[in-house]
Amino acid sequence: MTSRERILKTLRHEEPDHVPYDLSSTPVTGIHVVAYRRLRKALNLPERNPVIWHQMQQLAWVDDDMHEAMQTDAKGLRPKASSSWTFQTTQDADYIYYTDQWGITRRRQTDGGYYFDLCASPLDGAHTPADIEKYPFPDSTDEGRFVGLRDLAEQVQTDGRAFVLGGVCAGMLEMGQWLRGFDNFFCDLVDNRPLAEALCDKIIELKMSYWSQVLPLVGDLVDVIQEGDDYGAQNRLQISPKLWQEIFKPRLVQLISHIKKLAPHTFLFFHSCGSIYDIIPDLIEIGVDILNPVQVAATNMDSKQLKKEFGHELSFWGGGVDTQFVLPFGSPQQIREEVKKRIDDFASGGGFVFNTVHNIQADVPVENILAMRDALREFG
Repeated sequence: MTSRERILKTLRHEEPDHVPYDLSSTPVTGIHVVAYRRLRKALNLPERNPVIWHQMQQLAWVDDDMHEAMQTDAKGLRPKASSSWTFQTTQDADYIYYTDQWGITRRRQTDGGYYFDLCASPLDGAHTPADIEKYPFPDSTDEGRFVGLRDLAEQVQTDGRAFVLGGVCAGMLEMGQWLRGFDNFFCDLVDNRPLAEALCDKIIELKMSYWSQVLPLVGDLVDVIQEGDDYGAQNRLQISPKLWQEIFKPRLVQLISHIKKLAPHTFLFFHSCGSIYDIIPDLIEIGVDILNPVQVAATNMDSKQLKKEFGHELSFWGGGVDTQFVLPFGSPQQIREEVKKRIDDFASGGGFVFNTVHNIQADVPVENILAMRDALREFG
């Protein structure tokens, strides 16, 4: 059974020969560059300077020799940035800064900083939908985004792994928080709904235009389409289920139905961190096939219960080992026990792709990553 066949079989809710594994097919299933360097050394792979393919999270591009060493089953691609934008940094005594193609400015500490955090939101001063309309959003259909994409997609297919295609930007809530600022956008959702909804509409418009452009180009090679939005906090949703259903759900219906019309053979992968139990039935209703990252340490996100309630309709891509407490701070034996439990809970009947709960972070001991890999091979 090839890697692609293994992934597709489990997504059809059939048990494959063993549990498939993903490392870095998306920007929410990856590995921080610091951890990646240590892992390469531990595996006796040739030393090299890793390519950072996601600046905000400092994620390393996983090389082919690492895919082989870790026995992964999926690879992914995302569009390039708009051709009118180039990555540039500035620096002062304390921070390194960059402004992305959306006009969002982030910074990372010069001394020991692992990530780029939000520090300036370009729509901070917006008041009306007209302010949204006049803002110079990047062109989601810029031809420069897609240069060489078909060739890269064909390479993934030749490689025998499942192909995951990523979107042009994060979801409506995240983009609103970054473009307006967290406090502003939360207030908008309650006190300035016209502005909030205008921004959500713009994000959906850009997403739909992107998918209309990219899927005719490479859709026949795609197995999984990745979208998402972070709706959960540790113990509950960031906003009420009612507000989510009023503002976000109808627009997701529009987006997902558009994608499935363009590529009906694909599986829709939806990333949403935290405790999102309350809206999982809604996500299934609107066409989500795969849930990620399955944050098992969050409230009401118990792996056994999720599989029991939703496993006949939903696949779980993630949830293989907790990354808040167990993977960074546990012992290799605790990692082994955690991996066994999650496989026992999720894998029966298919519908499970093993991945950590979100990315492998910079502070994870390399022996824990190897313990995770070995346990997956033993129990999966």
